Amino acid sequence: LNTGIAQRALELPLSCYAKTQPFGNGDRHQRSAALRAVRCADFIFSLEENELTINDYGFDFGLNDIIDGAVARVVAVHRDRYDVAGNFGECSARLKAGKYFNSDEEYPTTGDFVTLDYRTDGDSIITSTLKRKTVFLRLDPSSAGRFEQAVAANFDYVFIMQSLNRNFNTHRMERYLTLAWQSGAIPIVVLTKSDLVSDAGGYIQQAQAVSMGAEVYAVSTVTGEGLEELRRYIMPRKTVVFLGSSGVGKSSLVNALAGENVMETGDIRQEDSRGRHTTTHRQLIMLPCGAMIIDTPGMRELGMWDVSEGIGQSFSDVEQYFGRCRFNDCRHVNEPGCAVKAAIERGELSAQRWESYCKLKSEARYSDDKSAYLRQKQKRHKDIAKKQRSMKKSGEIKE
Repeated sequence: LNTGIAQRALELPLSCYAKTQPFGNGDRHQRSAALRAVRCADFIFSLEENELTINDYGFDFGLNDIIDGAVARVVAVHRDRYDVAGNFGECSARLKAGKYFNSDEEYPTTGDFVTLDYRTDGDSIITSTLKRKTVFLRLDPSSAGRFEQAVAANFDYVFIMQSLNRNFNTHRMERYLTLAWQSGAIPIVVLTKSDLVSDAGGYIQQAQAVSMGAEVYAVSTVTGEGLEELRRYIMPRKTVVFLGSSGVGKSSLVNALAGENVMETGDIRQEDSRGRHTTTHRQLIMLPCGAMIIDTPGMRELGMWDVSEGIGQSFSDVEQYFGRCRFNDCRHVNEPGCAVKAAIERGELSAQRWESYCKLKSEARYSDDKSAYLRQKQKRHKDIAKKQRSMKKSGEIKE
């Protein structure tokens, strides 16, 4: 933040930011920056007297009525270990085998709040995953599309990132938007590397055409363009998840918003605009101002999983016509009186947009049906294993 604005902000009472114009010209961006400065300064001053608490990591006790044990937040996920943080500081932890491997307990992901058997000697033990306020799910690419994978949890905003080079793709953007809306958080479209094009306006218009109410910003970590607009989402105890392909500049943007190099950056291949994986695992980063960022490895595959609400939000411009068809069971193929086909013929709805909707809807329908079957199968196997353990314990089955 601008030092002068921050200094002047700290000299003013908070009431100044309600209706008055403390900077004379009424510039709302300056007032917004000053208010952020006050909140960030309050967070920094609190750190001078106390260590970080679980509240500083964004925990809301109201979501969980009964909590047994210490509460921690997962800040990084490794193969069989978790880095967690809480009132005790940071430590390494592993799952309680009996709780996670023999029950329906959700496996933790980055951003999750968990209960912990904290140990000063050796790994602490994660005993449960607490209720999530938001979660970003996708099909697990390692399971051939059979199981879901939580990418991040308990975040407030989703920065959907594409760079203004050959990476820009509205179809991929639609997929990210659908999953982001489904997560329960607020999606923000961030078009990075705006310094590579002479005019980003055309790209912004294309993004706005598919964003359905989500804010769209063009930014550059080289020139600083758009960074101030993004900073209004970077507030103490708020969490932002960064999503995008490798090479879009996620790490560079984290560093720019942090004001220091907190992540390694890498070059991209000029022939295809693809980047190297400088982020190798999902991690939560606490910025100096108290905001948190979850950075994710570039994902080559983004499958649909239980996105009925997300599709409705992301394609509200398409679904608004469904109730206008002559027949309630209209398939929108060649039925007479189809409002969707009429909208396409009139140019109100693009054929490309309709095709994107149909493709994602078809993929989501297959995933929904398949997931229901697999969940029932998994539950059946767990019930059988549970019964076998009970029979062994009672002596009906000899080991």
